[in-house]
Amino acid sequence: MEPVIESVYIALLDRTQGVADICRRLDLPEHVVRNALDRLSELALVRASVGSPHRLHAVSPHVGMEFLIAQQRSELARHQQRLEAAQAAAAKFILDYDGRQPPGADGAEGKYLVGLDAIRDHLRVLNDQVAEELLTFAPGGPQKRENMQASRPLNQQLLRRGVRMRTVYLNSIRTDRPTMEHARWLTAQGCEVRTVPSLPNRMIIYDRKLAMIASNAADTAAGAVQVSSPGTVTALHSLFESVWQSAEQLEAPVQPAPGELTAQQAEALRLLALGHTDEAIATRLAVSPRTARRITSSLMTHLGARSRFQAGVLAIQQGFLPSLSE
Repeated sequence: MEPVIESVYIALLDRTQGVADICRRLDLPEHVVRNALDRLSELALVRASVGSPHRLHAVSPHVGMEFLIAQQRSELARHQQRLEAAQAAAAKFILDYDGRQPPGADGAEGKYLVGLDAIRDHLRVLNDQVAEELLTFAPGGPQKRENMQASRPLNQQLLRRGVRMRTVYLNSIRTDRPTMEHARWLTAQGCEVRTVPSLPNRMIIYDRKLAMIASNAADTAAGAVQVSSPGTVTALHSLFESVWQSAEQLEAPVQPAPGELTAQQAEALRLLALGHTDEAIATRLAVSPRTARRITSSLMTHLGARSRFQAGVLAIQQGFLPSLSE
């Protein structure tokens, strides 16, 4: 709740009556007070007095809490929808794609590949053609040792050719020594590496001209689609840059101030508030279900929440998640 709105609400709770009285008590212009009252009315925290319709009655926070919680939860869900709209252009045809296209089939929006062998063969061709820039989202958390070893000669070749490489991994790789060693090896070769709590999908962008995206984010080996539409590639590149700017440096992760949350905790809290189960949170963060349960349990303790539902509301009130006005 915004400070001005909160001040007006507190004044009403202290039995201040009427707009004029509130203006004098808080030294606020009338239009500011009326706007605050309109907002409080929307939140079901202020209504006309039953005994005297011309007087204002402040509803007890305990009485209005159930409605307020439901409204905040709804607003939070809408905010998340707006956030994910930035990914819609890239994700729409992927979500519609049912994985039944034959290997190498060409569609109006891209080239479809099915199976890990077909994907690797196609990536080998694209890697030979890339000239300037290679951008990668690498979800899934800790990487398989054999895959990392197999990729090293190709990475060296690309970097020696002067291709700029930037890769985004998940924060969960920081607890896996082999993956961290590989990430450090990449940076030593000239690749830039950062991490984030979660990623929308596996993706590679070549020279800002075409992109490869997993057709199933939950099973990235099942298939992939090559995107070459300029508008879609531009949207994907903007998405990459947005994620890159918010990502943490590999060797210098952002340390939260006392009482604040880590990036991984903040993402887990966002997913928790949206109603995701511990298993779903574990998948998104690429951690074990046990670790996800430990994270959500510590978050609820940190917030002082007795239920997952209450955790979302308290997270908004304590400033860890977007407020109603954002």
